[in-house]
Amino acid sequence: MRPIADIAALHRPVLDGQGLLRRPWVILGGAPDPTLPAELRQSHARVDVNNSGLTALRNGWGEADLTIRRPVESWEVHPELQTRVLLWYSPRTRLRLRWKLLRQRRARVGTLISMTPDERESIVYHHVGEELRGIGDLGKPSTGIAGLCYGLFMGVPEIVLAGFSFSREGHSFDTLSRPRMQVPEDRFVLSKLAADPRVATSEPELAADLGLRLWQPRPGNEGGRIDHGIT
Repeated sequence: MRPIADIAALHRPVLDGQGLLRRPWVILGGAPDPTLPAELRQSHARVDVNNSGLTALRNGWGEADLTIRRPVESWEVHPELQTRVLLWYSPRTRLRLRWKLLRQRRARVGTLISMTPDERESIVYHHVGEELRGIGDLGKPSTGIAGLCYGLFMGVPEIVLAGFSFSREGHSFDTLSRPRMQVPEDRFVLSKLAADPRVATSEPELAADLGLRLWQPRPGNEGGRIDHGIT
């Protein structure tokens, strides 16, 4: 496993080259009915989690600036992935991942970066300061919450969570009403990060539940100027 400093040295130039370290992020999770107003889409880089890009496609929100994907996510759900950068959590080599990506002929991916699951968890630990073993069934946060830790580690100025919920069952991109996984783990990590001024959510119930800052556009920001929402 590479030291996290080495991961930063490899990934930051890629993200910075796409302007993703100078802009705030909105991470689009998979919960039904995500709160993603136009002002937030205009001012923040959109980061899709797994197949949430299908929800964005259906709503006409365009390609993602960054997509974060877990190793076992099915391509059948959203074969027309469109993203400027793909961060793929996988134990496979980057060459192997590139080969797998070439087989997805309907996908449109600009730049591929990757890290192993162990490296992913080392970045989570860097921010949380505690192991998650023994918390929940899997002992690790969901892809979206791991992505939040990744963005903070990379130095993103603000990260807003949209489409994250502990009360809404199912996923925005299918109708299977599958139960949400890793709820205890995600709660634990978010409780540790709630006081970070860079972390916010557009979901009122999540803000009320965990004490996260609720993102709201400032008066006069309707035209889409970048507004980190931090006072």
